[in-house]
Amino acid sequence: MTYKFRLLLILMSGWCLVACSDDEMPDIVIDNPAEYDFVRDGSSTVSFSGQSTRIAMATELINAMKDFNASSQLMLEMYANETSSGGDADPYSDPALNASTKSVKSKVAASSDFFSSNTAESAIIKAEIESWIISQVSEVFPRKDNLAEKGLAGQIADGSSVRYVNADGLEYNQAVNKSLIGALMLDQMCNNYLSTSVLDAGENRVDNDAGTLVDGKAYTNMEHKWDEAYGYLFGAASNTKNPIPQLGEDSFLNKYLKRVNDDTDFAGIADDIFEAFKLGRAAIVAKDYNVRDQQAEILREKLSTIVAVRAIFYLQNGKIALENDDFGGAFHDLSEGFGFVYSLRFARKANSADPYFTKAEVDTMIGQLTAGDGFWDLTSTTLDQLSETIASKFNFTVAQAGS
Repeated sequence: MTYKFRLLLILMSGWCLVACSDDEMPDIVIDNPAEYDFVRDGSSTVSFSGQSTRIAMATELINAMKDFNASSQLMLEMYANETSSGGDADPYSDPALNASTKSVKSKVAASSDFFSSNTAESAIIKAEIESWIISQVSEVFPRKDNLAEKGLAGQIADGSSVRYVNADGLEYNQAVNKSLIGALMLDQMCNNYLSTSVLDAGENRVDNDAGTLVDGKAYTNMEHKWDEAYGYLFGAASNTKNPIPQLGEDSFLNKYLKRVNDDTDFAGIADDIFEAFKLGRAAIVAKDYNVRDQQAEILREKLSTIVAVRAIFYLQNGKIALENDDFGGAFHDLSEGFGFVYSLRFARKANSADPYFTKAEVDTMIGQLTAGDGFWDLTSTTLDQLSETIASKFNFTVAQAGS
C-alpha cells in the first residue's frame, strides 16, 4: 500500500469520526443469554403454554389411536376439543387438557402465510387427518385379530412388535402422528409465528420499540409470538430453558430433531436451531429486527431439513425391508415416511415466500406411495425416485439422509 493511499484512508476515517454522529450510527447491543431465559423486572417474559397444551393433546390422540376400546367420536374430540365441558364426556385423561379451550385441529394448516387466504386447502388437510382417525376405527380395529394381507387390513409382525395396518399396509396412527409434525408444528413455526406478518402485525413493532407489554403480561406481543414458535419444538421439554441435552421428550418434532442430530451427517443441527431461537429472541429484546429476521430464515431452513431428512430415511429403510421380504418392518417405516412426506407441504424455503413442495407435488408423491395395493406393490425404483425428488430440493444427498 502506498504512502498516499494510507494517508487517504486515515483522512477518510477521521472525516467519518467527525461527520457520523451517534444518532446516525447507533450501536445495538444484543445480550444473547446462554439459555432460553429472558427476564424483565424480575419476571420471566417467556410464555408458550398453549403450545405445550397442544403437544399434550396430540400425544393423547396418538395414544388413543392404539387403544382398541377408543371410539372415533372420542378421538375426533381429542383432535377438535369442541365439546369438552369438565364432565364425563371429557376426552382427555389430563383434567387440565379438558379444561383448556385450545385445540389441535384449529391450528392444523392454519398459518398466516400459507393458509389465511387458502382456507379451502386448509379445510381439506384438516378433513384428511380426521378421515385417518375415523378409518382407524372403522377399518383397522375390527380386524385387529386377523392377519393383514394384500387388500385386507389387519395385524402384521414387525420383529417382536405387532403393527396394525389398513388394506394398503398403512398404519393410520403413524400417518396422523407424522403428518401433525408438518401440519401443526412446522406450519405454525415456519409460516406463522416466525413470519413478519405475525411478528410485525398491527402495532407490534411500535409496541416492542416502546416496551409496551400485553395487558396483564410480562412480555410484548412480539416476544410472545417468537416464544410460541419455540414452544412447538420445546414445549414438552423437562428443561425448556436448556432443552438440548434431553432431546426426544415428545413424539413430534422434538423427537426427530434428536434423530437427525444423532446422524453424523447432520450433527450440530440441534445447537444451530437452539442458537437461532435464542439469538432471535434476544434480538427482539434489543429491537434489532434485521438479526431477528436472519434467525427466522435459519430456522425455516433447519426445521424443514428435519422433515425432509426423516422422509427420505423412512423411504430408504422401507425399501431395504421390502427387499428382505420384511413386510411388517417395511410397512412401519413406510407409514412413518408417508407422514413425513405429507409434512413436506409445510416446509418453507429460506428467504422465500414459497414452500419446498406445493400440495399438488406432495399429493403426487403420496399417490405414488398408495397406488394399486399401496405398500404391498411398492418397488425400490419408486422409493428411490421419491427420495431423489425430495433430496433435490435440499443441500444433502439421499445417502446422507438414508443412513
